[in-house]
Amino acid sequence: MGSHIRFDLRHMRAFIAVAESLHFKKASEALFITQPALSRLIKSLEDEIGAELFSRTTRQVTLSEAGRLFLTECQQAFTHIQRGVQLAQQAARGDIGRIAIAYNDFSINSSLPHLLEVFKEQQPAVSIDLTYMPSHIQLDAIRNGEIDVGFLFGPLHADGITTLSLSTERTVVLLPRKHRLAHRRSVKMEELRDEKFIIGSESGWKTFRSFVFDLCLRSGFIPQVVQEASSSTGILSLVAANMGISLYSESVRNFIRKDIAIVPVESTHATIEIVAAWNAAYQSASFRLFHRSMEQELARLETPAVEPAS
Repeated sequence: MGSHIRFDLRHMRAFIAVAESLHFKKASEALFITQPALSRLIKSLEDEIGAELFSRTTRQVTLSEAGRLFLTECQQAFTHIQRGVQLAQQAARGDIGRIAIAYNDFSINSSLPHLLEVFKEQQPAVSIDLTYMPSHIQLDAIRNGEIDVGFLFGPLHADGITTLSLSTERTVVLLPRKHRLAHRRSVKMEELRDEKFIIGSESGWKTFRSFVFDLCLRSGFIPQVVQEASSSTGILSLVAANMGISLYSESVRNFIRKDIAIVPVESTHATIEIVAAWNAAYQSASFRLFHRSMEQELARLETPAVEPAS
């Protein structure tokens, strides 16, 4: 057989009909075609494959070993095709499907879990694939269609990518409990000039590292980095061990740790925005449902509760 398959579903359907009935006349009647036409389809299929699929005598038709093996694969192929048609039809209606979501450390500790919980309640049939992915890597994944939506640092301005702002949080400084600034209600960036910094590693925290360095440079100094960590847990542990201080978003308060002080930073530039981002040219039915769910929930959260009349 050549490099290109030259038979199609008609040939496979004809083969399965004969293989299951082991009778050309019954198979042709089931397929509503003539017996000679059925024989030609089977002969064409055998010629293309390069193997006899049936052993024929005047009295009976049996499957050859090649035919038996081919039948198993054909039946599986048809099962997959039928399943694919069902999923495609349901996805077109928005009933079912899957959505691939990427997140960074900050989004998973902030608004994302709540948005996912709401969506799962609304659309329990949609499968969600969650993948941790640094912000700078998410951009390529969104462009390449590897993920439907990414949760990453904003603001983001990139051709072909649409964003929805989810939250804007203050930057806080993480301090060991015994640190001289741990009791303060807030600190200025300039007060951190001589501190030892713990920050995320370049491979996973590239975007946030740029934010931290920019914040420090605006305050007239370059941070003295003494330790790097690959995760939020690692950063918190190093701060707790009195190895240095770190900057993070206010969502860190979701981590309850008694050995770390969390103090807001005073700076007009010290805000961290989390956005949802997706490819404007490709939106699956499942993603459109997720997008609508996000917008509705964000609008609900922004609407102030109405006090009952006294």
